[in-house]
Amino acid sequence: MKVLVTYYSQTGNTEKLARAIYDAIDVEKDLIPIGEVKSVEGYDIIFCGFPVHAHSVPGKVQPFFKKLLPGQKVAFFSTHGSLRGGLFPRQAFEHALSLATGVKIIGTFGSRGAVDTKLLDAIKKQQEHQAWAEEAQSAEGHPDAADLEDGRAFAIKIINKFR
Repeated sequence: MKVLVTYYSQTGNTEKLARAIYDAIDVEKDLIPIGEVKSVEGYDIIFCGFPVHAHSVPGKVQPFFKKLLPGQKVAFFSTHGSLRGGLFPRQAFEHALSLATGVKIIGTFGSRGAVDTKLLDAIKKQQEHQAWAEEAQSAEGHPDAADLEDGRAFAIKIINKFR
């Protein structure tokens, strides 16, 4: 079995989670930033990670979905300032699902991640986003050890499902 763990990260949160996933699996594997992936051929499973931006997949990640092959097994993971299981991360996964047509989605995992303080300061000034900005402030220090352990457990579960 050959696995690709790929990710896009601006603040380092998603990269931390990608490394935890990569370290957890004991198969032939590659860890490659999403912008450096040349081909997805030959991979049995792809773990694809991204930060949630405005309830969706960042624009820099979207071209990667066009590289995915029909029927390819993909597990998405993301980092976000929202509470786990919240509406915004779920919307981002739905967006990813709509972009990754023809592939087989085999799992999703979301983890909190600290939000850039400059971004939070700017968002707090917009009344319609104040509630989210307050929620996102509580993500400081994430992903933490427990988040990374949950990410490792997710990866192991996905791999074991296809052994």
